[in-house]
Amino acid sequence: MFKQLRIWKIQIVSFIVAALAVVTLPGLVHPSQAATTIDFVTPQWVAEHSQDANLRILDVRINPLEYINAHVPGAVNIADNTFRGPNGRLPVQFWEQQKIESLFQDAGVNNNSHLVIYSDGNSILGSTQVAYLLERVGHSGQVSILNGGFKAYRDANLPVTKEFPQYQRGNFTLRDNSAIRVSLDEVRSIVNNRSAQVTFIDPRPAALFAGEENLFIRNGHIPGAKNIPWPTFTLGEDNFHQIKTLDEIRALLARRNVTPNDTIIMTCSTGREASLQYVVLKHVLGYPNVRLYEGSWTEYSSQPDLPVATGRDPNV
Repeated sequence: MFKQLRIWKIQIVSFIVAALAVVTLPGLVHPSQAATTIDFVTPQWVAEHSQDANLRILDVRINPLEYINAHVPGAVNIADNTFRGPNGRLPVQFWEQQKIESLFQDAGVNNNSHLVIYSDGNSILGSTQVAYLLERVGHSGQVSILNGGFKAYRDANLPVTKEFPQYQRGNFTLRDNSAIRVSLDEVRSIVNNRSAQVTFIDPRPAALFAGEENLFIRNGHIPGAKNIPWPTFTLGEDNFHQIKTLDEIRALLARRNVTPNDTIIMTCSTGREASLQYVVLKHVLGYPNVRLYEGSWTEYSSQPDLPVATGRDPNV
C-alpha cells in the first residue's frame, strides 16, 4: 500500500520554483504551508535512515520498560505525557515553554534535526501530539511519524536493539507558534457569533460527544460540531497507529462534507485526540485553515456561559 512516502512540495518565491522531496503518502496533491513540515514514513524508510547523522528518533511510548526491552536503533525514549501537566487552570496542558525547550534539548534535539516519532500499536495519538507540539514550538526541521508505529516496525522484521544511544545535549531553541492554536476567547466569540463560518471537528468517542458519560463538569459537545472519531482515520483493531490510505480518508471527509475550503477547529477532551486529524488534514491533505483548541472540552465545559449540545451525531 505504502511504497514510498515522499511529498513533492512546490514553493514559489520571487518567480523561482524549487521542488523539495520529502516523505509522505501516495496521492498527495496539496502541500502544507506551515514552517514545520510533518509527514509519515514507512518502517523500511526508518530502518534505512536510522543512522543518519541529522536524524533523531523519538520513542514516545509511555511505559519505559517497553523501550528498554526493544526499540528502533538510535531511538531516545521520551514519553508523550512528559510534555503535559497542570498549568494552574487546567489539569492537562502543555508545560511552560522553557521546560518544553529543555526536554527536547535533553533528548538530543537540535534546531535542524529531522525528527522521527513513534509509539506502540495501541494508539497513534502520542506520536501526533508530539508532532503537533513540535510545530507549536517552531521546530524548523522535518518531523516524520512512523506510520504503523513500533508494531508495524516489528511486524516487518526490522532490526531492534536494547542498547541506549549515546548523544550530546541538543541546541533546540523554542519559537512559539501561536497561529496554529485557538484560545478560549476565540472559541467563545465564534460560538456566540452564529454567523461565523467555522467547522468544529470533535474526534472523541460517540458516547463522550453525546454527553452520555458523566465525566466532565458538563457533558456534551460544542453546538454544531461534527463527530469524526479519531480511530476512523486508522486501521483500527489491526493497527491504531497506522492511518488509512488517503483515498479512504478523503472519501470519509467527503461523506461528512468537510472540504479544504472550510475553516476548521479541532477540539476533543484535552487536545490530544484532536492532534491526529489536525496533522492529517493540515500537513498530509494540505487543508490550509486548520487549528487546534488545546483547552478543548475540559476547558469549554468549565465555562457556565457557553452553550452545550448533547446527543449523538447521526452521521457517525
